Amino acid sequence: MRVVFMGNPEFAIPTLELLQKSRHKLCAVVSNKPKPMGRGQILKSTPVGKYAKKNNIRLLEPYKLNSERFKNQLINLEADIFLVVAYKILPEEIIKIPKHGAINLHTSLLPKYRGAAPIQWALMNGDKETGVTVFQINKKVDTGNIIVQEKFPIYENDNMLSLGTRLCNLGAKIIIDALDKIENGSIKSIKQNKEFASLAPKITKNMRLINWEWPSYKLHNWVRGLSPYPSMYTILNGKRIKVFKTFVENSSWNNPGNIFQVKNDSILVGTGNGLLGILEVQMEGKKKLSIKEFLRGRSVDEDWIFGK
Repeated sequence: MRVVFMGNPEFAIPTLELLQKSRHKLCAVVSNKPKPMGRGQILKSTPVGKYAKKNNIRLLEPYKLNSERFKNQLINLEADIFLVVAYKILPEEIIKIPKHGAINLHTSLLPKYRGAAPIQWALMNGDKETGVTVFQINKKVDTGNIIVQEKFPIYENDNMLSLGTRLCNLGAKIIIDALDKIENGSIKSIKQNKEFASLAPKITKNMRLINWEWPSYKLHNWVRGLSPYPSMYTILNGKRIKVFKTFVENSSWNNPGNIFQVKNDSILVGTGNGLLGILEVQMEGKKKLSIKEFLRGRSVDEDWIFGK
């Protein structure tokens, strides 16, 4: 089939790589326009845009998806299907252009975790399994008929990066296989059961501030879900400190934010229930450090209180 790929982040590249190697014809790649980045405000393409340029694939970077120019460009490509991984919400008139419409790779077991941050919310909620869903895109976000869905375990030491990397690699194989089945007509899609739907909204800055009144297991899961980016953070002696890696230690000592013990490689802090062991942090304007590195040449007073 003739395929147009649409995506932006690094997460989308494994699928793009497999598509390029497959028997299907990659007609073009669609990605966001370059944005000014850094101190010099130099225009930089998305990771998908960079990949397309490096591999001499036709690249479309529309300013507006509903512009006549962009719609005509897509029509002229004569694609059979649009394959979407972590891109924008497509207008209905764009979805209708190819014969087989548009399909999307979503990193959850839809209808669970519809929205922008399914990997983060699965970890933050302490789920033991998640998965990937390939579905037909329609005018409502993440509600289209399911084409393929597979479950995968979430490991205890997973964070957003490790789980996301695993799902994007596994999902890439699944969505390319779905293309083959769509072409030969062997796919039977099923409707999503809206009774089981839940949302995975975008992570905001307010969500990232550690609430030491929460139980340690909940804080640990939220740190996992937002590590390494955008990360949870707290305040220590009036300065912001990001927290990237933690562990849970059961204890009846419940003094939220108070330091229970400073060890060689961790700092044990009281929560609403149990202790949270901090293993990896980053102070404002500094690089990420293990607690062992953080404590070199720096003393931490056990009278200090996290969150102040």
